[in-house]
Amino acid sequence: MALTPKKDADAARDAMFLREVDDALRQDQMAGIVQNYGRHLLIGIVVILLALGGWFWYRHSQAEAAGVRGEEMTNALDALRGNNLAGAANALKPLETADQPGYRAAAQLLAAGIKQEQNDPKGAAAIFAKVAGDDSLPQPLRDLALIRQTAAEYDSLKPQDVIARLKPLAVPGNPWFGSAGEMVAIAHMRMNKPDLAGPLFQKLADDKQVPETIRSRARQLAGVMGVDAVDDPSKAQGVAAPVAAPGLAAPTGAQ
Repeated sequence: MALTPKKDADAARDAMFLREVDDALRQDQMAGIVQNYGRHLLIGIVVILLALGGWFWYRHSQAEAAGVRGEEMTNALDALRGNNLAGAANALKPLETADQPGYRAAAQLLAAGIKQEQNDPKGAAAIFAKVAGDDSLPQPLRDLALIRQTAAEYDSLKPQDVIARLKPLAVPGNPWFGSAGEMVAIAHMRMNKPDLAGPLFQKLADDKQVPETIRSRARQLAGVMGVDAVDDPSKAQGVAAPVAAPGLAAPTGAQ
């Protein structure tokens, strides 16, 4: 049966009333949400904004610090190029305690080298030891520092201490096999162990990855040990006679 106009009007009025009630209910729900959770939402938004601000500040401060460190390193290198060791050492001091591991390690290695140039092997060894013991640095760099430390202390170290310190590096394939292997082999010579020194000198002489200066010395010293390590007769011509084992000086430099 068709609805009468009165019923149509009543239905429309009821529908409007329901919409008004629904809208009022939604408003009450939103008000409740704001009342119950608004403070937490506001705090969360503030925390996020603070975190973002802190992150941007950190990036900015890091960039500024890197710029300052770069300028300090440039000043130190300029002083070194001018043979101003004292000026270079002063320029490196703030870098030796820098937060950036790369700048810190580079500064410490340079400072140790300056100590060696100033005939202060103990001071140099102490700085090299800091780099060698720095867990934040790559292992090859720490190994280099250990080798430089050992070379600086070589004359005051017992041969067995040299071997214990460098034996893990004195193996073919290691990036520092040349320098570490030479010092370990000479330590074996000082302990009168030609059976250990000779084969190690031969390995050094045969390894084409080892610098030629170290290979040349290894050939000579292998001969002292009774090991034939001359792989090219033409290279043996004109080679100076090797020094006697007891008078060996500490190896210089690093591979």
